[in-house]
Amino acid sequence: MMLASILASGLAVGAIYALIGITYNTMFATSRVMSFTAGQLGMLGGVFGSLFMLRLGWPPVIGLLASLGACALIGVVTEIVAVRPVLKSLEQHLYVLSTLALALMIQQVTAIEWSTEPQPFPKLFGIGSGVFDEKFWLPLVACGLTIAGLELLYRKTLVGRAFLAVAEDNFAARALGLPERNLRIASYALAGAIGGLAGFAGGQLLLAFFANGPLLNFYGFVPVALGGLGNNRGAVIGGLALGVFQQAANFLVGGIFSSVAVFVLFIVVLLAAPQGLFGAPAARRV
Repeated sequence: MMLASILASGLAVGAIYALIGITYNTMFATSRVMSFTAGQLGMLGGVFGSLFMLRLGWPPVIGLLASLGACALIGVVTEIVAVRPVLKSLEQHLYVLSTLALALMIQQVTAIEWSTEPQPFPKLFGIGSGVFDEKFWLPLVACGLTIAGLELLYRKTLVGRAFLAVAEDNFAARALGLPERNLRIASYALAGAIGGLAGFAGGQLLLAFFANGPLLNFYGFVPVALGGLGNNRGAVIGGLALGVFQQAANFLVGGIFSSVAVFVLFIVVLLAAPQGLFGAPAARRV
């Protein structure tokens, strides 16, 4: 029973981490920027969901759509405020400061306007109990639907192929006449919705809490490092593995030592495979 509990909670938390990893990848693909607002988008998914459904009394479907729309808007704001000015600069590594500053602003505004205490998140379906409770399978379903949706988008639609073209070589894509800026804005809106879905689907586990942002920022970045930057399937595998490993460490050693174990795993993987377990080694362009 303990093993089942570890697996259920580990896979659920891992799916949330994987979705944040996909959020990182989606923003990075069209801008080559690692935006540290990814975790805040996950945090806002839970906060908006609780706001719309518990405080305003909206039905779950409307609450979900409104939450995803609000997070998509935050994604667009991220591109305009924190990313676009940096792309025009020769010092493009400044995105670390610009996106981190925006992430801190989002967190502080949420703490002031929402609450500094964890707030409850409503049950959506009331289906299942024990290890089959919806709070455990909802993140997994959300993660699976996201991966399937992205595969369809990238392989079957012109917009998806344009995303891939910009991700592969934005200079060549621009030369071909693709609207790079519009595609980048669209990718940030999509990333915002994915991050919001992570927080919404994981709301019953993580609650609606402003401090979830930094936690998701780090634990969502680890699957990206494990799976290889830009590799969504690798992020899912890395996220699920991380979640199970973290929950097992919580059970075995508990407290802060489980976080230390995650840090050790993270460092060992980066030392052994700097490009990630599923990432291709960086090629030098000549």
